[in-house]
Amino acid sequence: MSRFSVVEMVEKQLRRRGIYDQRVLNAMLLIPREDFAGPENRKDAYADAPLPIGHGQTITQPYMTALMAQCLALQGTEKVLDVGTGSGYHAAVLGRLARRVISIERIPELAELASGNLERAGLAANITVVCGDGSLGYPPESPYDAISVAAASPCVPPELVAQLKDPGTLVIPVGSRQDQDLEVLRKERGKVTMRVVSACRFVPLVGREGWLERG
Repeated sequence: MSRFSVVEMVEKQLRRRGIYDQRVLNAMLLIPREDFAGPENRKDAYADAPLPIGHGQTITQPYMTALMAQCLALQGTEKVLDVGTGSGYHAAVLGRLARRVISIERIPELAELASGNLERAGLAANITVVCGDGSLGYPPESPYDAISVAAASPCVPPELVAQLKDPGTLVIPVGSRQDQDLEVLRKERGKVTMRVVSACRFVPLVGREGWLERG
């Protein structure tokens, strides 16, 4: 049994910290995070912390998942690219908020795990998981109304900006391997503007337009 309940997560960790988008709060209230955290992390599923999911990756802390989703301001009609599937939780949240989600994961075992998690949770109907280099986006389904990147890049990958619709919104952690800023880019009328919404810490975005894989 989890040490915290999903209601406590939403009310104490999200709403009190400034998550005001009711659609985001409702989505996170309805999605069982323990189904994506793994049995070894079940007791901590609703703690406001990232959790290991294997292969050196993590499931993003609930607050950061909610903040990223809130920054996208989804209305339910959009097609979204989710970069860095992990165990599938972030994709599940986006799937509740958008019409369609394409989620890309570079590690085959995690892509398979996420697909299974989404199926078992009954949340796979509008979510497609693909395996590939997320730093290059996923051109076959582009352009996207919104792009969410749950891994840190040294800069904003040009391919992701190119695959974003006009108008469209991209949220991505940018910085060093250790510390980043969560940036929100808005493409509108041919121009791209950027604002920083929070300091953050994510696993590296490994790929041709991100970080090179160590070793």
